[in-house]
Amino acid sequence: MEYDPIKDRLGSLIDSYPRCLPVLFGILDLLFLRTWYVHRALRKLKLGPGTKLLDAGTGFGQYAWHMLRKYSGVSVTGIDLKEDYLERADRCFRAFGLSDRVELFVDDVTKPQVEGAFDCILAVDILEHIEADEVALGHFSQRLVPGGRLIISTPSDLGGSDVKADGQSSFIGEHVRDGYNLGELTQKLEHAGLKLEESHYSYGPIGSAAWRMLIKIPLLLLGRSMLLMPLVALYFIPVLPLGLLMNSMDLYLDNDAGTGLIVVARRET
Repeated sequence: MEYDPIKDRLGSLIDSYPRCLPVLFGILDLLFLRTWYVHRALRKLKLGPGTKLLDAGTGFGQYAWHMLRKYSGVSVTGIDLKEDYLERADRCFRAFGLSDRVELFVDDVTKPQVEGAFDCILAVDILEHIEADEVALGHFSQRLVPGGRLIISTPSDLGGSDVKADGQSSFIGEHVRDGYNLGELTQKLEHAGLKLEESHYSYGPIGSAAWRMLIKIPLLLLGRSMLLMPLVALYFIPVLPLGLLMNSMDLYLDNDAGTGLIVVARRET
């Protein structure tokens, strides 16, 4: 299925109410297990005043919002190919008085124009959309300060994108690859001058089951018609508590395998 049209429809719904966008962020933070992993990785970095972050593929600004609200004194640069997404994010940040700590640019991670050196770069579920992924990783490395970290969330090759067998298509139509092998991704990071510091499989058996409950089924319904949103809301009443418990279990289990990868890499010099 195509994920972007659903995001476009959600964006249209909140265009007139930019102060409602954080409500959407809160829902996404709850439902998407990858967000739980990314937030944990950010906590480990102990971000503080003066920290400069690049949110690559910022979209509506979900992660930029989290970092600006959670970590006092940090500044965020957000880049994305979609100008309308960034405009929505900008209206939201201005409405909440955060625009002095965030800059948003239409930019391409394979040929970025954004200037500056960053302490941390966030690349959440974007590499699987990029054919020239090694080019993007090289640019990320160049824009990190020595000792800076790159946090990546991406599908793995162990059933990522809901692909369970050869010949199956990705659940998300915009993906150019189904997922990464950890060894392959590590090599690409090293080629870009980045050293793997930490890696975890996300969406193990329990997390994958939660994803189907919390994400796949609702998206399939909303992909048919946004008029089904009331039905989706009713669906979540019994499903949400169990799904969140399963997300928590996945986060704190040491998965031997999973359909997602969380990677933290460091620029040495």
